[in-house]
Amino acid sequence: MGRYFGTDGFRGEANVDLTADHAYKVGRFLGWYYGELKRRSGSEEPARIVIGKDTRRSSYMFEYTLAAGLTASGADAYLLHVTTTPSVAYVTRVDEFDCGIMISASHNPFYDNGIKLLNHNGEKMEDEVIDLVEDYIDGNLELFGQKWPELPYGKKEHVGVSVDYSSGRNRYIGYLISLGLFSFKGMKVGLDCANGAAWNIAKSVFDALGAKTYVINADPNGCNINNNAGSTHIEVLQKYVVDNGLDVGFAYDGDADRCLCVDENGDVVNGDHILYILGDYMQKKGQLDNNTVVTTVMSNFGLYKALDEKGIGYAKTKVGDKYVYEYMVQNGCRLGGEQSGHIIISKYATTGDGILTSLKIMEVMLASKKKLSQLCEGLTIYPQVLKNVRVNSKPEAQNDPVVQAAVQAVADRLGETGRILVRESGTEPVIRVMVEAPSKQVCQECVDEVVNVICTQGHARV
Repeated sequence: MGRYFGTDGFRGEANVDLTADHAYKVGRFLGWYYGELKRRSGSEEPARIVIGKDTRRSSYMFEYTLAAGLTASGADAYLLHVTTTPSVAYVTRVDEFDCGIMISASHNPFYDNGIKLLNHNGEKMEDEVIDLVEDYIDGNLELFGQKWPELPYGKKEHVGVSVDYSSGRNRYIGYLISLGLFSFKGMKVGLDCANGAAWNIAKSVFDALGAKTYVINADPNGCNINNNAGSTHIEVLQKYVVDNGLDVGFAYDGDADRCLCVDENGDVVNGDHILYILGDYMQKKGQLDNNTVVTTVMSNFGLYKALDEKGIGYAKTKVGDKYVYEYMVQNGCRLGGEQSGHIIISKYATTGDGILTSLKIMEVMLASKKKLSQLCEGLTIYPQVLKNVRVNSKPEAQNDPVVQAAVQAVADRLGETGRILVRESGTEPVIRVMVEAPSKQVCQECVDEVVNVICTQGHARV
């Protein structure tokens, strides 16, 4: 975790934790840095950087301040306007931009915002570049053998320009449509766009593929993104699917890099279900490279049992789609994701892509001639209890031999019927104790055993 940037960008309350001044400095650095790399390689071309944003009120402020910083440093800023995170990743890669910027706080409330940086491949920015951005913000930049208390400005003909690049977003829509292998004609599909970035993209794609499309929460006003809408409030779509007799529903988050589904009965189909469905389908088609599905440690125990039954291997990474994608790249895997609905299919995208995920679920339904509820058969999601314990020192609590013995005792008790996971929060002074088992009662008993030991050992904050 950096000083400003976490695993998913620089995020916080707009003009409190993340200010317009921060955005200007991020733009100033990126515009200068990529231009300087070009100059040092013998090119006089300006850096080209593409920007997208979600529907938050503050996204316009950050778009303009980032563009001001970029152009002040001599770079050209290409504006996609309101669009999704995966579309920025796609355009950055396909149109050979030096880097991409997405302005979004994903599933957070409207008053938060964030700046996500993508490298020229459309992947999350390398840590070493993030470190340089943070050094510049703090006034401690040292690079190319010298200190930079301030960066040079572009002057005369070297001042950058901003370019309307909505055509890039339209090409991304065309790309998604091209991935539809079947006509959706006759399918009644519900889309919850969270009043976010998918509002003007998702319906266009499903309409073009022939679906009878029912859309909710596609009327953004700057303050209603994720407000009782989208993947963080899936109950809204559940009711809508049942009330309207739909075949399936898909809910996106604010920047549409995640997707949760609702089957025809109104039941939630989460990221673990999606990994199971796509993993089984891709294995049968010979498309599951290394026969491996990449998950995080928070995926449900039931997913692993179901994958074992199918003869599909799996890997577990730290929590965060960044770590899932890194593992996929390093090990040549095609499919990975998180329970929250970040699903990465590396043949088609470098990030989680909610709309792409929904298209692939539609493909499996149509290819198999099965309802979504039928595709979930074979996967039993185990009951889970999670308790957070605020502690004085996370390492001391984790490494206490008495705590470790209590954790091992629970693991021995559960055996092959469940699991326990004890991990440190990356952002809070908290130890998370999670147990999955055949019954909620067993989960609660096991969690309580470990939490009580943490407390009696004196680690809990009073």
